[in-house]
Amino acid sequence: MHIQYPYLPKNKEILFVKSTHPIMLKAKEFAKNYSRDKVMPNASIIVKNNEVIGIGANGSNYHDTHECERVKLNSKSGQDYELCEGCHPKNHGEQTAILDALKKDNDTDDAELYMWGHWWCCKPCWKAMKNAGIKNVYVIKNANELFDKNNPKNIVGKQFL
Repeated sequence: MHIQYPYLPKNKEILFVKSTHPIMLKAKEFAKNYSRDKVMPNASIIVKNNEVIGIGANGSNYHDTHECERVKLNSKSGQDYELCEGCHPKNHGEQTAILDALKKDNDTDDAELYMWGHWWCCKPCWKAMKNAGIKNVYVIKNANELFDKNNPKNIVGKQFL
């Protein structure tokens, strides 16, 4: 099955695991407890040598008191993140997981990233993962249906039911 991602670097792919995969279950729980994005909560876990070395959730509290600049501009998915403090890539689960790993002095080279709650990674996050040496990115099977707001089969707003 070919999935049309909003962004995918050349020679990269997103891999899939079952929703019951132990790391995905941890990521889902972390998203539920720590994501600040009320609509699309997600979390990323970085694993190396079968050990969790970094974990992060998306979101910030910016949207609690400010309007989203991307919403006001009717920005397309994956675009204009830099125009809104609350949407900035530094607040994405992938980048917060990388930062967590590095703060703990963990080597992220050849590590793998598991992301629950989303179905693709934006260009700035792919760049951060490349710079960190992340070799593979995993999402759950059917993530493109479950977490795409435009897909009629999505579970947006019902992720934790």
